Amino acid sequence: MKLMTLGLSLALSLTATSAFADGDAAKGEKIFKRKCMSCHTIEEGAGAKIGPNLFGITGKKSASVEGYNYSKAMKDADLVWDKQTLDDYLKKPRDYVKGTKMGFVGLKKESERQDVITYLETFK
Repeated sequence: MKLMTLGLSLALSLTATSAFADGDAAKGEKIFKRKCMSCHTIEEGAGAKIGPNLFGITGKKSASVEGYNYSKAMKDADLVWDKQTLDDYLKKPRDYVKGTKMGFVGLKKESERQDVITYLETFK
């Protein structure tokens, strides 16, 4: 019985790990440059472009980057940008925050979203 309980505990602990695999920051950089960089910068202290500067975005509240005029929808969203919220937003931005200014259709592939998120996490 103890062995079965131990086995069940081990199995549950393995499935309880993060739903997100770590992405590949190098791949994320390429995706960011190809799909995000025309609207966003990730340079510390740089101003906004068409979209806000994403330097240090992980852990920040939505609509909190100074120097960018956010939509009312984003201001009202009251999100904290972590892996889950970034993944949900990057999948379909306009569905996740209805009324967002972000015109980007989204990243369909989970692996691409995770790569971009891992890349963004390197800027702190």
